[in-house]
Amino acid sequence: MEEAVLERQGEGIRWMTSAVEASERLIQLVRDNEDIANHAEGCDVGMLTRAERELGVEFPPSYRRVLEEFSTWDIAGTEFLGVYQTPLRGEVLLGSVAETLDARSKVGLPADLIVVKLDDVWGFVVLDVSQRGQDGEYPVRAWNPGLPDRDSMGRVGDNFGSFALNECQMAVTQWRQSS
Repeated sequence: MEEAVLERQGEGIRWMTSAVEASERLIQLVRDNEDIANHAEGCDVGMLTRAERELGVEFPPSYRRVLEEFSTWDIAGTEFLGVYQTPLRGEVLLGSVAETLDARSKVGLPADLIVVKLDDVWGFVVLDVSQRGQDGEYPVRAWNPGLPDRDSMGRVGDNFGSFALNECQMAVTQWRQSS
């Protein structure tokens, strides 16, 4: 497991968790809240390789880790797209693969973006493959078909693991407080 790193922020210092560490914490959050979570059994290497080939991009380590564990999941009403198949659709890769390919063909999603979440506020939550970090992670951005250019995309997270963990933690907290 990767180590957490220190980040200076204003007057203080806070611990920053690596993207893969955040994914491990997300997996545990889902496991600890099975009563308000749904998930599949996980993707094998063959399915992940095929998904990357069909999209023409490589998944970042933090997204890959959660896909290996769950393939697709939701918790407390917050759903992330994964990679999965159903008996009805046969060999078709659904979730992130289907949504990304559909958005590319129907609404002009750039080829270097991967759709990981559909959102009423942000539209498409995507991983920006054009901005790969040294750790193999990509920033998380909000994309809508009406954006005039790439610079108009809002950055909503530094990496998938941290973004997904934060979204899911907030959803669980809100769910438990409202129950």
